[in-house]
Amino acid sequence: MSVNDRQRRILDAVDAGFDAQLAATRDFVAIPSTRGAEGPCQDMIGDLLRQRGYEVDDWYIDLDDLKDLRGYGPIAHDFSKARTVVGTYRPANNAGRSLILQGHCDVVPTGPLEMWDTPPFSPVVKDGRMYGRGACDMKSGTIGALYALDAIKAAGLAPTGRIHFQSVIEEESTGVGALSTLQRGYRADCCFIPEPTGGKMVRSQVGVIWFRLKVRGHPVHVFEAGSGSNAITAAYHLIHALETLEAEWNKRAADDHHFKGVVHPINFNPGIIKGGDWASSVPAWCDVDCRIAILPGWSVADHQAEILACVAAAARDHRFLSNNPPQVEWSGFLSDGYELTDSAEPEAAFGKAYNAVYGGAVSDLVFTALTDTRFYGLNYNIPSLCFGASGAAMHGFNEYVDLESLRQSTKATALFIAEWCGVEPT
Repeated sequence: MSVNDRQRRILDAVDAGFDAQLAATRDFVAIPSTRGAEGPCQDMIGDLLRQRGYEVDDWYIDLDDLKDLRGYGPIAHDFSKARTVVGTYRPANNAGRSLILQGHCDVVPTGPLEMWDTPPFSPVVKDGRMYGRGACDMKSGTIGALYALDAIKAAGLAPTGRIHFQSVIEEESTGVGALSTLQRGYRADCCFIPEPTGGKMVRSQVGVIWFRLKVRGHPVHVFEAGSGSNAITAAYHLIHALETLEAEWNKRAADDHHFKGVVHPINFNPGIIKGGDWASSVPAWCDVDCRIAILPGWSVADHQAEILACVAAAARDHRFLSNNPPQVEWSGFLSDGYELTDSAEPEAAFGKAYNAVYGGAVSDLVFTALTDTRFYGLNYNIPSLCFGASGAAMHGFNEYVDLESLRQSTKATALFIAEWCGVEPT
């Protein structure tokens, strides 16, 4: 069978299976897999892998096994039911290169339901788009990778390299799901993650630090507010100081060879604020959960120290906080940035697949968010590609994935698997 014939059979098989792929995607998106509630999604993936004959490894994550590994982020919520699922395909003729296909099933909270046009966990297909929380980020990509494997089989072909299909959690907050697969011992010659990248290849991505400001004030009745200290307004004083730190870090980013062309790559976000107990009482407490980015090559520990120094300096300038310093807790991501390097062979293989589907060469994406690719690349030198479909409103209202772009990215994924792992007639 010629290369062109092989590609055509795989591409036709993706088209033939696309309605079934969308049905599975719809079922996957309908599961409300917010943090701590990912179990039913992992059940679904496990069932889909078993139906296809893969060896399934389904285990509970033990944080004690991970705490000393690079990139571990602390977790405070109940993690006793957290699981990772890996399905392994072992070829009859192990002649090709091995591959990890990975997707995360956790999704961020929906926000107020009345601000969605359609219910976020009742996915709707309309005008060539599928709407729903996680439809874009990244449940459609995970199911797309599974159906890319199906298309190879439907084309009468079988990969000749070992494939680990991984469904992980915690991508949106710590990354320990991906880290658990590596701690478990899974390795391959390449990793491919079909995050929604708008049909571009992620070349460089930021790392992220999560932290919580814990501010304590002095409560009094509001009629004598001047004799107390308002923890909420004191927290805003610290937020303004951290915005200054954000500006300083963006100045440094101007010298980065990838990010120098990106306007404002370092984004600081006070994302959750909680405080006070009574509208007529000066609030005694305020907690603010924050996120800030760092660039590849920047030390997590060094930038944690800068955050602490910034908060301490701001507190010294405050009437109340100078004698009642706030606390900083690390509350999630402690992640390095990642740059795709030493990846000529997998990139060449993907380039052939991309050209067959889209025509031309794939464009690079310098990403101001992060993906799980960092663990495979930084911890174990596994070149890790990230490429996927187009969509919008990730982490926002009315999130959607563009279905034609999903069809195309599924085709590119299938051809890449065939090119990288090698295939033979069944």
